[in-house]
Amino acid sequence: MVGKVKKGSEAFLQIVIVLAILVVVNVIANIFHGQIDLTSDKRFTLTDATIELIEEQEDPILVKVLLEGNFPSGFKRLSTATGEMLQKFNNINGLIDYDFEDPLEGSADDVNARTQELSKDGIMPTSLSFREGDEMTQKLIYPWAILSYGQRRILINLLEEDNPNLSKEEILNNSVSLLEYKFADAIQKLKLTEKPNILFTTGNGELQDEQLAALTRGLQAFYNTGRLSLDSVVQIKPELDLLIVAGPKAPITLKNQFKIDQYVMNGGKVIWLTEKMNVTLDSISRNKFYVPDLFDTGLDDMFFKYGVRVQPNLILDLECTKIPQVIGQQGGKAQTQLFNWYYHPLIASKTNHPIVKNIDRVNMFFPNTIDTIKTNGSLKKTVLLESSEYSRFQMLPMRLNFEILRYPPDASKFNKGPQPVAVLVEGVFESFFKNRVSQESKETLQKVGSEFKENSVSTKQLFISDADFTKNIYDPNQKRISALGFNNWDKQVYQGNSDFMLNAIEYMLDQRGVLASRAKEVKLRLLDIVKAKEERTKWQVINIVLPFLLLGLFGLLFQWRRKRKYAS
Repeated sequence: MVGKVKKGSEAFLQIVIVLAILVVVNVIANIFHGQIDLTSDKRFTLTDATIELIEEQEDPILVKVLLEGNFPSGFKRLSTATGEMLQKFNNINGLIDYDFEDPLEGSADDVNARTQELSKDGIMPTSLSFREGDEMTQKLIYPWAILSYGQRRILINLLEEDNPNLSKEEILNNSVSLLEYKFADAIQKLKLTEKPNILFTTGNGELQDEQLAALTRGLQAFYNTGRLSLDSVVQIKPELDLLIVAGPKAPITLKNQFKIDQYVMNGGKVIWLTEKMNVTLDSISRNKFYVPDLFDTGLDDMFFKYGVRVQPNLILDLECTKIPQVIGQQGGKAQTQLFNWYYHPLIASKTNHPIVKNIDRVNMFFPNTIDTIKTNGSLKKTVLLESSEYSRFQMLPMRLNFEILRYPPDASKFNKGPQPVAVLVEGVFESFFKNRVSQESKETLQKVGSEFKENSVSTKQLFISDADFTKNIYDPNQKRISALGFNNWDKQVYQGNSDFMLNAIEYMLDQRGVLASRAKEVKLRLLDIVKAKEERTKWQVINIVLPFLLLGLFGLLFQWRRKRKYAS
C-alpha cells in the first residue's frame, strides 16, 4: 500500500514539474522572441536597415489594415503575410501597433458611410471574382493599410498594380515580397521633419513645368520641388538633396558644368535625362524622310570622365509600342491601323536592383545606347534598364521614315542583343576639371567660402538616354495633364515609367538603405492543379486517415509497453 502511495506521489510530482516547466517556457517565450529562418529566399528575415529604423522609433505608430474578411486563398495569404510582417515590427518595438478591420462589416448605412469616407481619402476597393463551390462570387475588398503617427497619416496600397504580363498569383506574390519595403518606407516618411529638396535645371532647353507636372505632383507629398537656372547661381549648394537635368537641348557652358561638377564633388546627387538626337514622330511625319541631327549639349566629355558615354545612335526593338498610320479612306474619313514602332521600345528590367525590381516595363521614345567607360577611382556601374534580346541600333547619319512599317520585320537583323539605356554610377568620382580649373573659378569659390575639390565623397549619378518617358501630355485648352507613362498613340498608361522615376529618386535620397528591401524575392511555388485533382484521393488518405492510424499504433504500443512494465 505504501509503495502505491509512493508511486502516486512521484507521478503527481512529475506532472507538477512538467506543468511548471511549460509555464516557465511560455513566460520566457512571451518576453523573448526569436526565430530561425530556414527558407532559401529568407522571406522571414528583415533587412538591417528596416530593423534599425524600427528600433529607433520613439513615438507610437498605429497601423490599421483593412484586409479583413472571407477571401480567396491568394488574398488570405496576403492578409496573413501582412499580419506576420506587422507582428515582427511589434516584436522589435512595441510602439508599432496594428489592428485589422473589415470596412464592409455592419449595417448597410454604416458600410455606405464608411466607404464614402474612405473614397474621400483616395482609398478605393478592388473587385474580386472567385469560385465558391459551383458558383462564381463577386466581392469588394480593400487591400489598404493606414499608418497614423500623431496628426500625420500615410496610406499603403498592399496590392500591386495589374500587369498583363503577370498572372494573378504572380501579382499577389510580388505584393507579399514588397510588404517589408512598403511599411518601412511609410514609417521612414512619417518620421521626416523636413522634406528633401529636389530641383530641376532650366535655361538649357529642358522639359518645361507643364511637361513635368505629373512627376512633380507625385513627388510633392514627400519632397520640395522647384526649378534652378544654372546661370543665376554662383554655386549649387550642398544642401540641395538632388539635382535633375531633364532633357537639355542647348549647350551647357563649361562654367555651369563646373557648378554641377563641384556639386557632385561635395556629395551631390544628379539624375541626367539626356537625349542625343533631335527626333520626334512629328519631325518624321512632316518629311518624306528625316535626317536627325545631334543636340550639342557639351556634356560628352564630362560624362566620359564620370564613366559613361551616350552613343549617337537610335535603338530599334521588336518589343515596342504601336503608332497609328493611315491605311485608306472610307466614307470620306481616314482609316487608321496601329503598327509596331521599333523606335519606341518597351524596356524591361533584368536585374534585382531595388529601383527596378517588380516594376512594369518602361516605355521609352528614341533612346540611345549608353556605354560604360573604365575610369580612375572606385566607381560601381549598374545597368538598370536595357532593350530586349531582339534589338539593334542605327548610327548617324541615318534617314528615318515610315517605310519600315510596310514590311514584316526581319528578326535576324535584330541581333545586337540588349542595349543599356539607364546606368547607375556610384562611388568616388574624379572631377572633370581636375588639373584644368582656372584661377578665376578658384577665386569665385573662395568668395562663397568654398574650395575646389578634385575627388568626391561617395555619391551617386544616374544616366538615362531618354527624357520624354518622364513627361506628361498637357492640354492647354482644358489645362489638363495626362498620367505619367501615358502613350498618346496606343492610349495606354505604362506604370513602369512612373515607378522607375519615383524609385530612382527615392534610391538617390535613401540614406538608410530601406529601399534595399524592394530587392527581396519570395519565390512563388504554384500548385499543380491537374496533378492535385488526379491525386486527390491519395492525399486525402495521407492527410486524414494516416494520422489516425499513427495515433492508434502509438496507443497500442503504449498499452503493450505499460502491460509489460507492470506485469513484471
